[in-house]
Amino acid sequence: MLSMLMVCATLTVIDGDTVKCDGQKLRLLGQGIVDVRGIDTPELRTWKCEKERRLARIARARLKQLLAGEQVRIVAEGFDKTPDKRPLVNIYLSDGREVGSILLKEGFAREWRPHHKVNWCD
Repeated sequence: MLSMLMVCATLTVIDGDTVKCDGQKLRLLGQGIVDVRGIDTPELRTWKCEKERRLARIARARLKQLLAGEQVRIVAEGFDKTPDKRPLVNIYLSDGREVGSILLKEGFAREWRPHHKVNWCD
């Protein structure tokens, strides 16, 4: 698939690895490779333990902080395999850093791979 630049009038943080661009959900790829690897953050809606819920709030807050007041560049690299077929995106800050990679490096996200579920309760 070819990369595609996306333009958003509004960009809203849903959780640590999901944003909405003008109402459409986008999943952060973190400079990964579609269907091979990406990033995962704790879930806000389907958390399995109190630790995951707490970590999810922290990851969402960090993503909001990174995006606050920034002019960003959003590049779609493909689509996930959910029924919604969410675009998998890299979001670049004005200084060139990619936000998913920042979350991974800072420990707010973990690497995602197919058929490997991250346990945030450990």
